[in-house]
Amino acid sequence: MPALDQTFAALSDGTRRAILARLHEGEVALSDIAQPFDMSQTAVSKHVRVLSDAGLVTVRKRGRTRYCSLNAAPMKSAVDWLNTYKQFWEDGFKSLARFLEEEK
Repeated sequence: MPALDQTFAALSDGTRRAILARLHEGEVALSDIAQPFDMSQTAVSKHVRVLSDAGLVTVRKRGRTRYCSLNAAPMKSAVDWLNTYKQFWEDGFKSLARFLEEEK
């Protein structure tokens, strides 16, 4: 469960989700990740470190440049955990639909 906690903690921040969305398009230099954000390179690096610690981002160094790429595998555990509640929501929506039909 600690890995799942790390995944959800990493995904809880909007900046980190935006970084993952950018990495979904392919590998990006760390300096390029920082450009669209109104924050320092150091702050972006801290966000990338959280993502890396959660296993969501792989950082490789080539020369003096660090490149980041997405590793979506840890999200599968999060999706699997969320799917355990899928039936609960579907049953609730079915009950609501029946109630609304009866009210007509």
